[in-house]
Amino acid sequence: MEKSKSYSVTEATQRLERYCAYQERCHKEVQQKLRDMRMIPEAIDQIIHHLLQHNFLNETRFSQAFARGKFRTKKWGKNRIVRELKLRAISKYNITIALKEIEPSEYLQTFDLLSEKRVNQLASEENLQKKRKKLADYLLYRGWESELVYEKLRELIP
Repeated sequence: MEKSKSYSVTEATQRLERYCAYQERCHKEVQQKLRDMRMIPEAIDQIIHHLLQHNFLNETRFSQAFARGKFRTKKWGKNRIVRELKLRAISKYNITIALKEIEPSEYLQTFDLLSEKRVNQLASEENLQKKRKKLADYLLYRGWESELVYEKLRELIP
């Protein structure tokens, strides 16, 4: 996008409608997009109000889709999902609703499969201490709860 292009409120609104219709967005992404389009603060507020009124922008829907997607595709744990949602300025209320999208049985099953897969990848590691550390680091980085991780370590690498 060239820097000199300027948009009318109507043009910007249409662009943002398409932007939000393509994929769920949070307020922060939409505000950034409008700032990148060099819109003035009054226009940004007006456009965001329009998007909210016409249901193009819905933070609850965004956080639910985000939690489901990151859990299913990237195998993130709840801690990582919460951290990423907070970075996007999502409310505590919407974060709580988003986490309900993850079925507890599916959550633990995914955790078990991910742990076992990683242990198999670390099979060549002779040093048990290093193996434990690598597994713990891998799971904690992906946002799995430390109690789950350390319990799994005791189970898989005695």
